Amino acid sequence: MPSKRIKNAIRLEFVPGALVQANLSGTAFSGECLWVAGDEACGIDRLRRLEPSGSELLRFGDGLSFPLPELLDLPGAADDEADLEGMAVADGYLWVVGSHGLKRKNAKSKLDNAENAKRLAKVTLDGNRRLLACLPIETGDDGQPCLVRETKDGRRARRLKGDAESNLLTQALADDPHFGPYMGIPGKDNGLDIEGLVVDGKRLLLGLRGPVLRGWSALLEIGLDTKGDELRLAPLEGSDYLIRKHFLQLEGLGIRDLHYSGDDLYILAGPTMVLDGDIRVFKWPNAKSLLAANREPVRFEATLIEMLSLPHGHGTNRAEALCALPPELAAQTPSWLVLYDAPGLDRKDGEYTVFGDILHQ
Repeated sequence: MPSKRIKNAIRLEFVPGALVQANLSGTAFSGECLWVAGDEACGIDRLRRLEPSGSELLRFGDGLSFPLPELLDLPGAADDEADLEGMAVADGYLWVVGSHGLKRKNAKSKLDNAENAKRLAKVTLDGNRRLLACLPIETGDDGQPCLVRETKDGRRARRLKGDAESNLLTQALADDPHFGPYMGIPGKDNGLDIEGLVVDGKRLLLGLRGPVLRGWSALLEIGLDTKGDELRLAPLEGSDYLIRKHFLQLEGLGIRDLHYSGDDLYILAGPTMVLDGDIRVFKWPNAKSLLAANREPVRFEATLIEMLSLPHGHGTNRAEALCALPPELAAQTPSWLVLYDAPGLDRKDGEYTVFGDILHQ
């Protein structure tokens, strides 16, 4: 139950040319190694634990990049960003999900009004953003976890069936009365924008930064099966539904990340639009048991507990990633790691080093 924050307690050292460096959007642990994703890359970096070099409690570095085109046959071009937002380690796999959303070009101060008007009207889709995949983890020759296309024991990388325009999830949402109307709206304009991911067996929860509907944020619950090198949506237990919808009262905030701790679900929440505002951590008590027992296609949950608020800067330090520290790294005290998109100068040490926070009781 996080109630306190230790600022800049985690030091992350990236190497020049790393796929991920500053705009951190997803994270997960394999033992003492940390996986990190950025929303402007098409790959994942692995950092290993190092001895602290300053006042930080934990230090990670000696990075190794894993380009997604080497692990998967991607729906888009190899140089299209995947906008990875959610990560989770489960049953020997690293699960990743892209935002799935459209993007709108931004205005630039050096351009005139007419040129900026054209930019602001242009909406595009990078094909790799519509990615939901599981990547097998295998111990490499150096004794460290590595991501591979296929392991020696036959586990294979797989992604949800689809192409650069759509996949089985977006197809299932296209006619949905709640989310279908938002499929054509860019993610940062309160359109569809997936940012959180947790895995419980064959059940996945996807947290939506947007849309937020009359103050209600949403979790999408899906089930998956495998067929060859593809993942397929499967009916959820006790029903014919491919998707269950859970609307959460997060006081108007969208979901930035998700994390299970025992039976409880922790939710990192922040503004759905591009603005500086409240960033908070909520707890949904007994969520795992409640979700496993639920058979309703749509349900509302208004009894979440706000645990703490996190600071933010002006255009900087937006908390985007939340995961548990392994007990051996946290002195057996339940603790969580928070990483930030657009880190400010107070969270940087030179060009390639950034800092995250630790949350604890």
